[in-house]
Amino acid sequence: MNFKDIEYINDINISQSDALIVVDVQNDFMPGGALPVEEGDQIVDGINELAKKFHENNSPVILTQDWHPPGHKSFASAHPGKNPGDEYQTEAIGPVLWPDHCVQDTKGAAFHKSLKTPFAKAIIRKGTNPEIDSYSAFLENDKKTETGLTGMLKSLKIERIFICGLALDYCCYFSAIDATDFGFNVYLLLDLTKGIDLPEGNISQSLENMKMKGVKFANINSFSW
Repeated sequence: MNFKDIEYINDINISQSDALIVVDVQNDFMPGGALPVEEGDQIVDGINELAKKFHENNSPVILTQDWHPPGHKSFASAHPGKNPGDEYQTEAIGPVLWPDHCVQDTKGAAFHKSLKTPFAKAIIRKGTNPEIDSYSAFLENDKKTETGLTGMLKSLKIERIFICGLALDYCCYFSAIDATDFGFNVYLLLDLTKGIDLPEGNISQSLENMKMKGVKFANINSFSW
């Protein structure tokens, strides 16, 4: 599925049963970081603009933050002879290995300096178990361990969520898929995310999978203020 084939939802009104999920807007995913997403820094201003609108409407904004301990098993450096980008698959790691990134209490793990974090109601840290990666904001990669986000959103009576951030075909994608499984109505904000496309074709496949799952697509201009 290509971007030109996407049908966007328009005339969206924010309600207090809506939440904005801002995924991993962290230094290591920015140009110059350990695991850069091309043009990842260019979405920050738009995210701030939308987060402000949600905050003013008393609709929760949730930030997620990759927060890996040193030596995490998703790092190629934890596997002798392996390099970043090499294919590697276990129940909780893969499908590829990554460079060391978003290590706890490092500059790379910090949010981008321009991200307006005071708009956030909560921060969900993920990937803290050295044996299990966690792309999704809702569920770690073992598909058993929840992050706690689902329970929080349910307690707030959230029905619809809007996802943006980094990267489209990994953490945003898995967050969107899991959110639909947990019963939320899910929108991916395509102009407020960027993809990594590893392996090649992963963005296209991710878009197709989300469409088939019932995820809807929108952008910042889809909202009616």
